[in-house]
Amino acid sequence: MKKDVHSLLLKKKRGEKIVSLTAYDYMTARLQEEAGVDFILVGDSIAMAVFGEETTLGADLDVMIAHTKAVSRGAANTLVVGDMPFGSYERSDSLAVKNAVRFLSEGGADAVKLEGGNSRSVSRAEAIIDSGIPVMGHVGLLPQSIKQAGGYKVVYSDKRDELFEEAFALQQAGVFSIVFECIEEELAAELTGKLEVPTIGIGAGRYTDGQILVVNDMLGLSGDFEPRFVKKYIQLDSIILEALKKFSSEVRDGKFPADSNVYHTREEK
Repeated sequence: MKKDVHSLLLKKKRGEKIVSLTAYDYMTARLQEEAGVDFILVGDSIAMAVFGEETTLGADLDVMIAHTKAVSRGAANTLVVGDMPFGSYERSDSLAVKNAVRFLSEGGADAVKLEGGNSRSVSRAEAIIDSGIPVMGHVGLLPQSIKQAGGYKVVYSDKRDELFEEAFALQQAGVFSIVFECIEEELAAELTGKLEVPTIGIGAGRYTDGQILVVNDMLGLSGDFEPRFVKKYIQLDSIILEALKKFSSEVRDGKFPADSNVYHTREEK
């Protein structure tokens, strides 16, 4: 059965943890579905994880939609959320709706995510929801606003009132869940207990309704990037490097291709 936004709400009511990861390609999405993740985010983190940029600000809408299409194909029975990149929704409600529609009609997504809980972001969320598209909110550290914020900063209790106001405004707007990024654990726990919609934490402690990580980070494919909130479940970069070295060595030594890897002259019957 296809997982949808209602399945996340049901998990919160049951007290069941929600599992999520980012994905950017067909095979990764396919494996995540097989592993049983509850939803997949095609994140604007693609700019950093796939294209090697320093921030998420360079994520391109057309590229995001193309990768969302690949993920949707790989995880046909999993809730897929398209992350609206910087510049794709800020200007107006109509632009936000237009681009959100593209994520569903062209990318095959089931919902979209946008950052922030200020009046502008809430207005964009309301407009998209009114058009019939489910929206996931995002509060706390906002990667698309790091220029304004002056870098990547954890949200502590001194920002409690602002954080609560934004989260409840998004809930009132009709979002089906909210990502909490880099928020003090105690603050995230308190707010999670007061909200009706599920909270999905990334660097927000142990007590959010669910957890999400960038898949490259938890697989050990992000180089020396090691934020405190990431746990590497495997060090794939060293495994891949060893395989690449072995391939290179075998080609240079004439060991690959071997007889079992080649086609011979067809024998006439």
